[in-house]
Amino acid sequence: MRRCDGPVIEKFSCRRDALTIRGHVYRLGEGKRPAVVLCHGFLANDRTLRVYAQALAELGYVCYTFDFNGGGVFCHSDGKSRDMTVLTELEDLRCVMNYVRKQPGVDAEHISLLGCSQGGMVSAMYARRHPENVDKLVLFYPALCIPDDARAGKMMFARFDPTRIPDTILYFPMRLGRDYARSVLKMDVFKEIGGFDGPVLLLHGTADKIVPISYSEKAAKLYPNVLYHPVQDGQHGFKGKFDREAVDVLTEFMKPEA
Repeated sequence: MRRCDGPVIEKFSCRRDALTIRGHVYRLGEGKRPAVVLCHGFLANDRTLRVYAQALAELGYVCYTFDFNGGGVFCHSDGKSRDMTVLTELEDLRCVMNYVRKQPGVDAEHISLLGCSQGGMVSAMYARRHPENVDKLVLFYPALCIPDDARAGKMMFARFDPTRIPDTILYFPMRLGRDYARSVLKMDVFKEIGGFDGPVLLLHGTADKIVPISYSEKAAKLYPNVLYHPVQDGQHGFKGKFDREAVDVLTEFMKPEA
């Protein structure tokens, strides 16, 4: 257990089959509380979510951040990056959500999801499949371009022929296997995320060169209860004043109802 500037931070773990998922719990105070599960993006890990978890814990939420199995650089969960896909991350998230719902200090009727980049796509897919388990959905620059990128044979640093995908499509900074691309080749991402009627907060930088903002503009039209907030001049992965803007919008959206 350790303290940051406010919330207590503790480690937690759960399992998907033989793989251990590891992460951290942020809590300020005791008693049963609403929860937020936070999902990191491609190449990232749960430490990149710390500022959001701390801000939400200050509002009274108990927050769970975790590393996807094989899901990023310096990942503390099990699994190999060559076996990771959007769909394996969806299964990881399902296991974490099931774990969180069973915790005695969590109000299981009020669990929200926050996802960044690839974690945003995974969170949106989960919310569509299990809307009864998600109170609010927060998406930061969700990487809804992943299926289109796979079909184009251009996924982040990877370049390949989508009609003849090699066993390994990327070697550095982490190894990605064929299934990372093959699993989304025929995916209609907007069908995969549409159908969640709960409150949605969607933030995307207008200067994002990795995931064009047009994907979020289209996604916003799918949600009947959405607050869509373009971050002017923000890029992919908010930093500095853009991160402060994101935290301000997030905390206002997530303020507990009176």
